[in-house]
Amino acid sequence: MPLSAPADRQLLHLRDIELRGYQRADGLFDIEAHLTDTKSYGFPNEGRGWIEKGEALHGMWIRLTIDDDMLIHECEASSDFTPYDICPQAAPNFARLAGLKIGPGFNKAVKERVGGVLGCTHLREVLGQVATVAFQTLYPVRRKREREAAAKRAEALRAQGLMPEQAPPQPNPLIGTCLAYAPDSPVTLARFKESEPSPPDGFGLKETQA
Repeated sequence: MPLSAPADRQLLHLRDIELRGYQRADGLFDIEAHLTDTKSYGFPNEGRGWIEKGEALHGMWIRLTIDDDMLIHECEASSDFTPYDICPQAAPNFARLAGLKIGPGFNKAVKERVGGVLGCTHLREVLGQVATVAFQTLYPVRRKREREAAAKRAEALRAQGLMPEQAPPQPNPLIGTCLAYAPDSPVTLARFKESEPSPPDGFGLKETQA
């Protein structure tokens, strides 16, 4: 269902953010974002003189290369369009994110490595969405791994003469992250009967406070 009909208005600013998740042939994953800001009018700019209507004010790329444990192997950033000549100098600093793990504490760690004058506000902002897309991209891979681990645990229990049903259920990190995955929602009860509820920040990105 679309939004209600808007009042008479004029577009002034457009920000487009494209996010893509790729599985690489080497087993790693690339999560890419492309951010573009444009205006519906031309205007003078200190760094570029004049920016035409529809010409990018900001045009920036960032790519995280991660493994299935959400560990960042490499981060590459590029600033094709910026309002000031100095801005692109921040992009190489984002390579410092290599070695971080996406999950609780990620946003704080990003600020420590490329916060303030070390980085770029727009690239930092989009990283939160990149992290979410990383979870979406790897969900089937990680879920398969979890099922295989559960099967191994069950096999180990049987070897000890125990029934797998006697093992405590493993909390599912999705439960509690939104309305659909509320512990008592019909979606949760249908999909995750074997899981116990986990805290609301279990999905990993509500960490901005961690």
